[in-house]
Amino acid sequence: MPFVRPGNTTMMVTEFIILGFGELKKLSPLLFLVFGIVYLATISGNLLLVVLVSTQQVLQTPMYFFLVNLSCLEVCYTSNIVPRMLVDLLRENRAISMVCCIIQLYFFGALGSTECYLLAVMSYDRYLAVCWPLHYPALMHKTLCMGLAIGSWLSGFTVAAAFQGAMVSSLNFCGGNEIDHFFCDLKPLQKLSCTDPHLINLVCMSLTALVTLVPFGLTLVSYWRILSVVLHMPSTTGRQKAFSTCSSHLVVVTLFYGTLILVYAVPLAGQVPTLHKTFSLLYTVVTPLCNPLIYSLKNKDVKDALRKKFLILFS
Repeated sequence: MPFVRPGNTTMMVTEFIILGFGELKKLSPLLFLVFGIVYLATISGNLLLVVLVSTQQVLQTPMYFFLVNLSCLEVCYTSNIVPRMLVDLLRENRAISMVCCIIQLYFFGALGSTECYLLAVMSYDRYLAVCWPLHYPALMHKTLCMGLAIGSWLSGFTVAAAFQGAMVSSLNFCGGNEIDHFFCDLKPLQKLSCTDPHLINLVCMSLTALVTLVPFGLTLVSYWRILSVVLHMPSTTGRQKAFSTCSSHLVVVTLFYGTLILVYAVPLAGQVPTLHKTFSLLYTVVTPLCNPLIYSLKNKDVKDALRKKFLILFS
């Protein structure tokens, strides 16, 4: 609970109240059921992809190695937010300590940053596969794959740590402690701060540019090069094969960055809590579910491996 320092009438916040979907309180059981099913499907779908890639020889290539990293990331990403959100839907006391709130925000930022870097790495992998097919096995060797994956995770968690340090040292909370959101996100926390927001906004913009614009720029360059090569291919079959190789990843990239833009780049989304919550659901609940579906439905190798796995299980 907030406490009062001796000789000071300013209330220093030590915990927050997550308002969640308070305006839809009567629908809490239904929301719990829907989000619970989606969460279980997300965990199952992503873990199934991990198992398939790990056990099927045909899927043990660089592209699927990075996909395993993405699936593991999505499991961690959604598990950082959804389980607590489900519990909050069924209880009155939705208090969260400042320490737990900061930890949740840290992993939210770290995993989101890692996904940006990982998607850029995956687009680079597709660039090498399409533009340099004969040299691809030598260029994208096992050591490089491991280095790119580890680098993505380390970069994401390091940038998030820098951001967290800047935020914790800059924001002071005194007074209101109700977060109008279903998890500890930066914008609702900034609204509760009694600190001048200009410095933290400058730091956030700088780190956001480092986290999103750089990998997004690399992704765009990779696909621009892919497109230019594909359009100059003489055979229709070759073009279709190249596009099918990249289509799943391109859909995932569009979905991920599209939802980020809706939440953090559209001014109205930040000003209207209902819109902010709705758009936030897209990348915390919907996107992690869609990724395994997109890769399994649009990828022949994954569908064949899945079919083979089911035949073995039920034979």
